[in-house]
Amino acid sequence: MILSWVDGQPADGLPVHDRGLAYGDGLFETIKVVNGRPELLDRHLDRLALGCERFAISNDLAALHSQIIAFSAALGDGVAKLVLTRGDGKRGYGPPAVCRPRIILMAAPLPDYPAEHFEKGVCLYPCATRLAEQPALAGLKHLNRLEQVLARAEWQDSAFAEGLMRDTSGRVVEAVFSNLFIVNSDVLLTPSIERCGVAGVMRGELLERARQAGVETQVCDITLGQLLGAEEVFVCNSLYGIWPVRQLETRVWPVGPLTRKLQRLVADLSSNT
Repeated sequence: MILSWVDGQPADGLPVHDRGLAYGDGLFETIKVVNGRPELLDRHLDRLALGCERFAISNDLAALHSQIIAFSAALGDGVAKLVLTRGDGKRGYGPPAVCRPRIILMAAPLPDYPAEHFEKGVCLYPCATRLAEQPALAGLKHLNRLEQVLARAEWQDSAFAEGLMRDTSGRVVEAVFSNLFIVNSDVLLTPSIERCGVAGVMRGELLERARQAGVETQVCDITLGQLLGAEEVFVCNSLYGIWPVRQLETRVWPVGPLTRKLQRLVADLSSNT
């Protein structure tokens, strides 16, 4: 059964004048649902609220929260993709003076990632595609994902589970669909996303849990040299949790103790959501 709602009602299509389709004028969230409960929902909605504020899209987040809860209950287990667009508009970039945002919810099965990604780690592909530096969009899950589409098209070899992405200045930013962390001298570091990149909800959860566990954390610019010189590397997102990174080109890493500790810290996420 295909489960999809538009503005709270079952639907399988969109009006052709939707600005999300025409211009990518909107935002999205990819929410893991387990036993009918959406994980990290407050973090997802906080990021969505920030995007609505920057895009000047008005929305009733309390009503949206209720809609997600109902959709998740109908889904049971799977992935709920929430898309919020500015709604319909006439031709041209200028947004309408009055808009009616459109809420789209689509269900998909949970991805069946190999257990060895979690246990033994993954290889990163060194993507040539660079992330443009645009602070107005930095941190958001906006609908313009062409950089990620281009980057993911660079490899077909299943030996690579993810790809490393840098910005146009060469700084390490993230992976194609994950955030990235490195460990040096028991300090947990993750790239700044002030210029570009996504403020992943698992990234935020990990930073908070690590600090609560007494782990020193830093959010800062990270060069490729710093990444290659790191003691541990891992990637994370809200669907799979944490994958250790074991290789990037000729550089090989062990699965380190802090990576394992953080995997354990988020292992109980479903039961505490």
